[in-house]
Amino acid sequence: METTTIKIHEGTKQELDGFREYKNESYDEVIRKVVFIAKTCKTEPTLSQETIYAIEKARERIKKGKFLTEAEARKRLGL
Repeated sequence: METTTIKIHEGTKQELDGFREYKNESYDEVIRKVVFIAKTCKTEPTLSQETIYAIEKARERIKKGKFLTEAEARKRLGL
């Protein structure tokens, strides 16, 4: 995968940090998520609101520690 470096203001970085769903989520993942939401807002506004709501709820669950790790999910699914 090819990578690049971009300059952003500290405030922009802090805003991106607010979109992180988990501590080790990369900025690439966060930016892709924001771009997906922005594109979806244009084509399907109702779906976008649902997506944003779902992300907010997921973030609340994660902050409360109510989530499964990948290993736990695999074990439950018998994988």
